[in-house]
Amino acid sequence: MSSKPKKPAAKPQRSAPQPAPAGGGWFSSLISTLLFLLAALAIALGGWFAWFLNTPLKLKQLPQVFTVRQGSTLKAASRQLYNQGVLPEPWSFWIYARVMGMGREIKAGSYQLSERVTPPQLLEKLVTGDFHLSVVTVIEGWSFKQMRAALDQNQNLQHDSQGLSDAQLLHKLGIKHERAEGLFFPDTYFAALGSSDLLILKRAHDTMQKHLQAAWDERAPNLPYGNPYEALTMASIVEKETGRDADRNMVAAVFVNRLKQGMRLQTDPSVIYGLGDRFDGNLHKVDLQTDTPYNTYTRGGLPPTPIALPGLKSLHAALNPANSNALYFVARGDGSSHFSTTLTEHNRAVNQYIRGR
Repeated sequence: MSSKPKKPAAKPQRSAPQPAPAGGGWFSSLISTLLFLLAALAIALGGWFAWFLNTPLKLKQLPQVFTVRQGSTLKAASRQLYNQGVLPEPWSFWIYARVMGMGREIKAGSYQLSERVTPPQLLEKLVTGDFHLSVVTVIEGWSFKQMRAALDQNQNLQHDSQGLSDAQLLHKLGIKHERAEGLFFPDTYFAALGSSDLLILKRAHDTMQKHLQAAWDERAPNLPYGNPYEALTMASIVEKETGRDADRNMVAAVFVNRLKQGMRLQTDPSVIYGLGDRFDGNLHKVDLQTDTPYNTYTRGGLPPTPIALPGLKSLHAALNPANSNALYFVARGDGSSHFSTTLTEHNRAVNQYIRGR
């Protein structure tokens, strides 16, 4: 038999390369576009900041007077400058000051621009405190001695009070008190450059008198004060004894209740004030036993004068104490206080918060 010719073996088929999924190309294109846009945005922002930092500010008028309020954050100060027409918008200056690390160095006060300045020049003015007016800040709870030191250190004032005793100073101001402590209201005061420090003192005294009289006129009934000066003395004790605003009325209630019951106030800040320069930073048992006119452990009633410069909240607390029978309080260690109506309860609180039992 003749054999049939064999068919050649079929060659293996090679598959054609498959195109990449369309999605991968789209994603890569999206990433490239986003990167391009980010780069363009960075260039645009860089250009904007270069223009912003090197272009003098457009002021509404010259000279331009503006104020940064006491206690303002950088963000608040930037918005104040915007609202007063110094900045075209607040955010660029805020970002710039943050980047430069100077946000917390801006000083509150009154300023004047007599010519157009760039934002960096403005920031330097704010950081160095190049004031248009003399600015004096008196802190709540300061002694009058500390207030006088702040006035003496202010280089923008004329120091007419230097060399005068407190009694001479009161006489010069026409204030009919033997002691100056507590008579001046703690606040931030502005005056023209070169003004007398006596002007600041007179204004601070008048402000305290105004606030004290207003609080006295709105006082709660049946308070153990014979006159506004005694209320001012109580307010100074509340100021020194209080770590939190929320506790002021309760602290005042404790001392008012003690006065009504004939108990001694037994307040450490008054003892410390009586020690004066002898206080070494620590109150010792012997200090509590050593009699002075301000030792409220050895003497009953209020001390003879205020022991500090009280603020408005302490004035209101002294004249409107909380409705409470509390007679004791002890610091919890977090700035707040625990209040007790009985000595037994108070001793438990002392063990818990002071002795850690």
